Amino acid sequence: MKKVIAIAILFISSVGFSQIKVVETVPVEKLGRVNNAFYVQKIGDDFTFFYTTVQSDEEEAALKNFTFKNVDNAYQSFYGIISKGFTASPLNDVKLELPNNFVWLHYIVSSDKTTVQFMVTNKIASTTNVSEPLSKEQIEKLFQKS
Repeated sequence: MKKVIAIAILFISSVGFSQIKVVETVPVEKLGRVNNAFYVQKIGDDFTFFYTTVQSDEEEAALKNFTFKNVDNAYQSFYGIISKGFTASPLNDVKLELPNNFVWLHYIVSSDKTTVQFMVTNKIASTTNVSEPLSKEQIEKLFQKS
């Protein structure tokens, strides 16, 4: 009888602890950062760009983001597309399609330097957010090229 009770207690206790399961996690890598307004992080093969918007609405303090997977070296291709835009003639906006967003690279030429703004439109919500303008040096810092 004691053996049956001991086995029953062991069985019940093992069932009780089996409800908790350890899940494997992927480490988050912080990559380039430009001020507190723009930074990149990598989780597995996903690259996420976080930025603050220049629009003046009640969500002004909130960080916005867009994500894409590094399929076929997409991260380096993204950097190449942005960099080529600074030297293109004529300077045109570039429209990119990501899985959940459209990203326009809007280049602005001023008297002393050229900058780029990220204009991100969510495909589902149809909302558009615009980042602060970044110079070529800031883009290099963001992508850790300098």
